[in-house]
Amino acid sequence: MTINTLKDVYIDQLQDLYSACEQSKIVTAELKDAASNARLKEALDAGVKGIEDGMETLEKLIKGHDADPEGEHCKGMEGLVNEARAHGLEEDFGDSDAQDAMIITQYHRMAHYAIAGYGCCAAFATQLGLPGDTEALKKCLDASYDGDRTMTQIAENQVNDAAA
Repeated sequence: MTINTLKDVYIDQLQDLYSACEQSKIVTAELKDAASNARLKEALDAGVKGIEDGMETLEKLIKGHDADPEGEHCKGMEGLVNEARAHGLEEDFGDSDAQDAMIITQYHRMAHYAIAGYGCCAAFATQLGLPGDTEALKKCLDASYDGDRTMTQIAENQVNDAAA
């Protein structure tokens, strides 16, 4: 696709975000299986559900603009997923609390990518006069922020202290 307009940028970035979610959903489930802290496992499970909800929203928006949700591969998230596996799953951990701290770190990085993507797409939708799209994307953005804050609370109130 040739990108000539802000709408072209918008659709491209929706597709990129869909790919990012698709990739992060898989590794988030893997991180959940590796986590030992019960609250962390619960939050990662909720994260998978939130990512799936975001993907449903993105799919509807993309198809509503006569585009294919699978039209893009997000190389940025591919790198973050590789890092999450290398550092959160494949690293040699002698302590499960230290691994949980690393899992939270890797989740944060992926969540921040999603926050940036949803924020940019919501701004594009607003500029393009697409209030329904804007509202849907802001809901996804808020959910991403909530997941990020939950991980911070788990880190600060449980995991980091246990890992120290």
